[in-house]
Order: sequence, then C-alpha cells, then structure tokens
Amino acid sequence: MTTNQPAKTMQAAWYEQQGAARDVIHTGEMQILEPAANEVRVKVYASGVNPSDTKSRSGWGGITLAYPRVIPHQDGSGIVESVGAGVSSDRIGERVWIYEAQLGRPFGTAAEFVVVPSDHAIPLPENTQFVEGACLGVPAMTAHRCLFADGSINGQTILVTGGAGAVGYYAVQLAKWGGAMVITTVSRPEQADLVRAVGVDHVINYKTENVIDRIQTITGQERGIDRIVDVDLSANLDVAASVLKPNSSVNTYNIGSPDNRPAIPAQTFLVNGTVIRFVLVYVMPEIAKQDAIRDITAAIETKALQHNIAKRFSLSEVAAAHEAQDSGKLVGKAIVEIN
Repeated sequence: MTTNQPAKTMQAAWYEQQGAARDVIHTGEMQILEPAANEVRVKVYASGVNPSDTKSRSGWGGITLAYPRVIPHQDGSGIVESVGAGVSSDRIGERVWIYEAQLGRPFGTAAEFVVVPSDHAIPLPENTQFVEGACLGVPAMTAHRCLFADGSINGQTILVTGGAGAVGYYAVQLAKWGGAMVITTVSRPEQADLVRAVGVDHVINYKTENVIDRIQTITGQERGIDRIVDVDLSANLDVAASVLKPNSSVNTYNIGSPDNRPAIPAQTFLVNGTVIRFVLVYVMPEIAKQDAIRDITAAIETKALQHNIAKRFSLSEVAAAHEAQDSGKLVGKAIVEIN
C-alpha cells in the first residue's frame, strides 16, 4: 500500500556498459518500480559511494556486467514510501538507512526511489541526518565484522591501520564503544586530528615513525595487540607478524598486492597461531550482519558514532562522485544528495 501516488517515472543515474565513469554513467528518467512481497520502496534522500560500486562499474578484476542496465550504489537513506505484501503499513513514513540495495539486483540507491528487501531498510535514529545514514552500510558493517568476528573486545588492545579511512574511522569508534584501547596509523597530521577527535588512544604516523617500535612502546611488550583491523594486508604483514599476541587475528578488507598474492610470513603466523580473516560485507554470515546492525544502531543512539563526509554531489554528478572515490584523495565518504 502507499500513502500517495508518486509520478510514474523518476530521475536516476545508470550505466549500460562498463568503463570510465564519465564515459558510461548517464542521468535521466526511468520507470519507478513497485515493491514486491516483503519489499519496501524508499524515497532516497542520500546515496553513498563505495569502492565496490566503482569497481563494479569499471569492470575491475574481471567483474562482468550482470544486467542490461545498472543503477549503482549499495548504501543510502531515505523514507519508506510504500510497502509490498507481507510488510506492515506501519513502516510507511519511517526514516531508514539502506544496505546492499544493489546486491543481486540491478537497481541501487543512485535514484529518487529504490526498492529493497524490507530487512535491508533499517530504522534510522532521529539524531542522524540522511547524509550520515548513507555513510553506514558497507564501511560500518565491515568495521564491525573486523572487530567482533571473534567476540567481545572489552579490555583488548586493537590496532586499526588507516584510521582516517571510511572503514577505519568507524572501526576506531566502534572499538572504543566496545571497550578496547585503540591504536591507529595515519599518514598526515590532519588525519591524526580527525581520529583524535573521536577518542582514539594512540596515533602513529607511519610516514615518519617506526610503527612496530611505537606499538611495542605503547603496549609495553613485544607482542601486545589482540586484533588488527587492516586496510592493506600486503603493506602491513610485517607489522602484524611483529606485534600480534599469540592466537590473535588480522581482519583485512583489502589485499593491497597488485598481483593478488601477498607474501605471507607463514611460519611466523603458524607458530603464533595467527588467524587471517578476509572480510567482505556482501558474503558476511547473516548473523554477523544482524549483529552489526544491532550494535551500529546502539552506538548511534548513544552518540558514540560520528560520520565523516568528504564531499557531497548532486544526482547529476554521480560520475564526478565516482571519480572522486577512485582518486584515492578522499578522506571520508562521497555522498550523493537526491531528494
């Protein structure tokens, strides 16, 4: 059912072939879809851009075009405008954040409306703006899995490499929310200021300091790290091999190696009982996703999470938003504001 009848068409950004953003992304009118059973239609207010969105568009790593036309972006936020069979009409008018909008589907959040499974539209706390809600999905859920895959982190010492990045920024905050002492690495003074503002305990500039020596000094022991949330497995393997406690873990969401084959110090990790966990939000166990949603919501409601928006774009500027994401220069999220 619906509260009102929207126009039959909507403005959307899409591509029909893979390639450079400006060459393949178009903006124009498309038909508005009706929600099927157990789905909701959301009027989108903000759409978040992630590396996986731009990689899918470019064909990175052999990714193929799965549909004749694709509206990109997995993350977003907005207001539930209509519901399909099996979904309570009480959801109409609800503020939500969206995750995995385009997973296994052709149409994501880079449009005025999006249809998603009802359980992928999560109530957005009133203390959170739509542009902030569009930041959550991939980065916050990835950070949560990296931190909590092995259980509670209360009282542990966590290393977050790249704490000013989209995932790292949430990992620092969720680690503090979970009761850990948090060490993070950055490459520039402004990044250090960013993570200090959200309560990180120790910041190491890996461009100017010896990361291993600093960690050992901070922890007061040769091996003082319980878990690592890692932004670049290849670049940080030596650090992990030197500072992790026995039976601890590296939880990485980026391999880093150009040939997809990082040289792992296997013997060191073997005798130390180190676990290397690769984290990709799209294949996380369902229970891990639900745990992440529960904890992210709780952290937001208690004002334990801040959100770092690097730059905002309009719907007509989706190609520019993809270029900004691919530039490697953003510190924070690229957000497309729509309604």
